[in-house]
Amino acid sequence: MTDEFGGWVELREPELEPGEPTGPQPVVAVVGRPNVGKSTLVNRIIGRRQAVVEDIPGVTRDRVPYDAQWNGRAFTVVDTGGWEPDAKDRAAAIAAQAETAVATADVVVFVVDAMVGSTDVDEAAVKMLRRSAKPVILVANKADNTAIEMESTALWSLGLGEPYPVSALHGRGSGDLLDAIMDALPEAPKIVENRPRGPRRVALVGRPNVGKSSLLNRFSGEERAVVDAVAGTTVDPVDSLVEIGGEVWQLVDTAGLRKRVGKASGTEYYASLRTASAIEAAEVAVVLLDSSEVISEQDQRILTMVVEAGRALVIAFNKWDLVDGDRRYYLDKEIDRELRRIPWAIRLNLSAKTGRAVDKLAPALRKALASWETRIPTAQLNQWLTALVQATPHPVRGGRAPRILFATQAGVSPPRFVLFTTGPLDAGYQRFVERKLREEFGFEGTPIDISVRPRKKLGPGGRGKAHG
Repeated sequence: MTDEFGGWVELREPELEPGEPTGPQPVVAVVGRPNVGKSTLVNRIIGRRQAVVEDIPGVTRDRVPYDAQWNGRAFTVVDTGGWEPDAKDRAAAIAAQAETAVATADVVVFVVDAMVGSTDVDEAAVKMLRRSAKPVILVANKADNTAIEMESTALWSLGLGEPYPVSALHGRGSGDLLDAIMDALPEAPKIVENRPRGPRRVALVGRPNVGKSSLLNRFSGEERAVVDAVAGTTVDPVDSLVEIGGEVWQLVDTAGLRKRVGKASGTEYYASLRTASAIEAAEVAVVLLDSSEVISEQDQRILTMVVEAGRALVIAFNKWDLVDGDRRYYLDKEIDRELRRIPWAIRLNLSAKTGRAVDKLAPALRKALASWETRIPTAQLNQWLTALVQATPHPVRGGRAPRILFATQAGVSPPRFVLFTTGPLDAGYQRFVERKLREEFGFEGTPIDISVRPRKKLGPGGRGKAHG
């Protein structure tokens, strides 16, 4: 493969010492009733503010995995929504996600509010944890001072052993907790730098309630993300390894974006930041649009975020099962009008609910990523460009026409080209070159960047002076 400067990089398997553990990373699930500080503790464990935190219950809804490390050992920590017995509706789905996290974990960190002490909900959660037969570490969170730390000893009554007093917000006691977690976990693989590239990273983005979580669940074959008819169910990006078209992909389900990041507030503001970060961390984005509704300004804004981030792009028109003949007619008109600036994007019509055409997503992703990483040899590029300029020269401006001297591809992911010219090019002619470049070499599913470098003129005394 090539690096960002176009040089070839040889990928080698990392060398491990004999007897070194090489299996999957062990998993730690963080569970507890709502608003005891689980996400704050997760942020403390992973060493960065990534899980969405707000001082109201119910912010976290899905089980969200994060990579973590301690003392040179890697593991996965899973944040969960608040668990409650006899929960109804969406709360029941959130509780089910927490129970699934417990079932798939190697160790469970059970968080209790040290300032409140054990409650009936905590005691019900203990019964659920005992049924799981998983090792449980009891954390007395919000133990911000010695007095509260002493009161937390009353949590011995839960029958889970010694409580670890911790202040997730301030870091108090977190080191001792991490040591206890590592002692309870199966042997974790050592952190090895420069591993070969893993599954391709795909961000699922779109405005609220377009079906992102439903599509993720369709591919994962389980209720991996909470789905509700109410918009805004997903807050944290939900990371999942799923198999699509015989290949494993890393899908990230993101929060639905309603507003510009600068205009959002509270949970929505932090969710917007996480979505923007998920797009930046992805290689390709699947932007879901509701085909039964008009393409909105917010849809346009999300598409712009992906293009400006330079990511490969697949547009999936979801809920196709709700589209009738009249809607198809008007949708075609909307696509011609609203998406004309990105005609290169790959478009699919599918239904996450029924499974219609979801098998076409993997080929579309592969095509978009292949375009995103395409490199054109310099000789071939300039041979094509010479013929193009001879056939259609730049219009004359001010008595002269600037000429393109030669071009080079400066990078990939996305493809970046530099045109060396005798003067500035009209924006219209630059768009013409891009259109012809796509017609000749493809680049379906990826943005491309073309920059112009006018030749410097020699000013008085032989000093260089940039033209234009």
